Formats: sequence, structure tokens, C-alpha cells
Amino acid sequence: MEEYLSILRSAQLFSGVTEAELLSMLTCLDAKTESYPKGSFLLRAGDRTESVGLILSGTVLIIQEDIWGNRNIQSKAGPGQTFAAAFACAQGAVLNVSVVAEAPVKVMFLNVKRILTVCSSACAHHNQVIRNLLGELAGNNLHISEKLTHMCQRTTRAKLMSYLSAMSQRADSYEFDIPFSRQQLADYLAVERSGLSLELGKMRDEGMVEFRKNHFRLRI
Repeated sequence: MEEYLSILRSAQLFSGVTEAELLSMLTCLDAKTESYPKGSFLLRAGDRTESVGLILSGTVLIIQEDIWGNRNIQSKAGPGQTFAAAFACAQGAVLNVSVVAEAPVKVMFLNVKRILTVCSSACAHHNQVIRNLLGELAGNNLHISEKLTHMCQRTTRAKLMSYLSAMSQRADSYEFDIPFSRQQLADYLAVERSGLSLELGKMRDEGMVEFRKNHFRLRI
């Protein structure tokens, strides 16, 4: 586990926790690690989970699919980020999303009951982890709210402009990288890839944006 200490210490979940405290907590939190190949499901819609997943390496996509196979990407997570925390905290909740390995991933699963139940010694760093978990849940809610803002736009261009504007504000720069491929971005915004590509081409021709793969520069 020592090889992943830098990832664990950089994770928001363990912010403010020293290396020695972290190592002593892993057994207390019933930490288990699993590896998954690209394209495999870590969790499927309809599952229940009592564990928070923390990514040690690789990336995952959190997706929703309807019964006809139409896919909508909710978010993407990489090293140091967590997934399924809300479902683990809501006892008995059934997942309405699936978690898929975008690339080969290694994940640490932490028992949420062990996180939320303070041990008899009432260690300060355990309380810190609880506060961090609440912060992550709040951050995820804000992300969903932001996505709804994009989705509520009426046209593909409006959705795209809303998304790129938010990414620019997050980076505090007109130049930034996005985490999605072209198809993934279309799935995230719930639009057709052809329509997305068409609008991006028009925006480039109009001098509104420059881009190369995942790198964008907005022209104001």
C-alpha cells in the first residue's frame, strides 16, 4: 500500500491526515483494494454498496443507461477521487448509475459504516475524515447542479457554451483542458456527437474557440 500513499494523502477524503494517521486508519476502515481491466464494471445500476470507492490508479466513468442502451455520462473520476459515496451513505439505496473502468484501474474500497462510526478512542483524524466525506458529498451535489445548468439549455450550442464557460471559470483561464473525449462530451451533454462536432466547427470558424483534442482556448 505504501506505493499509493502519495495518492491517498492527496485525496480530499484524507485531507489534513498525516501519513502515520492514515496508515493506522486503513485497517480500521476495512480498506480493500481491487483491480479492474478496461471496460469492466466496478458497480452496476441496481447494485447496493456499503463502500466508498477511492481510485488509486486509472480512471472511471459514472454513467446512466436506459433500457434501450442510450448512455449519459454523469462524471469522470481519476486518482485520489471517490465514487458511490452517496449511495453507500444512504443505507439500502439502489444505484441508478454504473461505474465503468475507462482504463485499467486499481481501487480502494472503504466501509462507510467504519468511516461514519467514530472509534472508541475518538481520534481527531477520524473526525477529520468524516468532515472530508461531507465535503465530497457537497461537492458532488454542486457538480450535479452545474451539469443540470448545461442540460437545461435548449440547443447543442447553448449546452456546449455553458459547459465551456464553466470549465473556463473553474480553471480561472480562457485556456484549459477538458476530461472528456468528443464522444464522452456528447454523452455528458446528452447530444448527438455529429451535432456537437458541427457546432464546435462553427464556433471555431466564427473565432469563438480554438481547440485540439481535449485542449481549448476561448476567444472573447
